[in-house]
Amino acid sequence: MEKTRIAVVSKDGVNVDEHFGQARKFLIYDCGDTMSLVEERPAEPLSVGDPHHPFDPQKFGRIADLLKDCIKVYVMKIGEVPANKLKESGIEPVIYAGPIAMIPR
Repeated sequence: MEKTRIAVVSKDGVNVDEHFGQARKFLIYDCGDTMSLVEERPAEPLSVGDPHHPFDPQKFGRIADLLKDCIKVYVMKIGEVPANKLKESGIEPVIYAGPIAMIPR
């Protein structure tokens, strides 16, 4: 099976359990026949805590750059604008809540 790289948003390192905009880190996995953690990449959260905050293209650009080698990012929740911007960057946002080990391969 061909290897693919994905990003996961997780607070506890076990579950996909956080909103994309609140992520302070992304767990990066290589997926093939098995899933192996490659690294943890720290990030500045996109959200400022206000649900009506304007989209910040500079912050988003830094996050997109962190994820540029990934084909998907697994998140519990993501806003419409960031989701569309990820898609434009060639990264598919996947809404998923549950154990990282159970992410379909």
